[in-house]
Amino acid sequence: KEEKEKKAKVEQEKKEKEEKAKLEREEKEKEEKEKREKLEKEKEKKTKLEQEKREKEGRDEKAKLEHENKEKAEKEKREKLEQEKKAKLEQEKREKEENDLKVKIEQERKEKEEQEKKEKLEREKIEKEE
Repeated sequence: KEEKEKKAKVEQEKKEKEEKAKLEREEKEKEEKEKREKLEKEKEKKTKLEQEKREKEGRDEKAKLEHENKEKAEKEKREKLEQEKKAKLEQEKREKEENDLKVKIEQERKEKEEQEKKEKLEREKIEKEE
């Protein structure tokens, strides 16, 4: 009887030990699973943040390029207007110089005619007197 009880007790202890080991194993597996899930979530979060950062950088770069292109276009437009204005002023200056020259030539021609008339009248006067 004692032997039976001892055997039963040993059997009971063995069962309890196995049960305890099983519970510890399950607990350890549960902790490892939670740890893996946590790491996976952190990895996903990190990946998502990196993706958002890349997208933001892309948007920022695009906005920067658009701004630079807009400024470049405005500068080119200003320069073109400036060149057109300069060309117009030069054209007006040339036209004025040409006109002034024509007026001067005409004035000289008239003065020469007047001079010739005077000289002719002077000669005629002298001839008359003689």
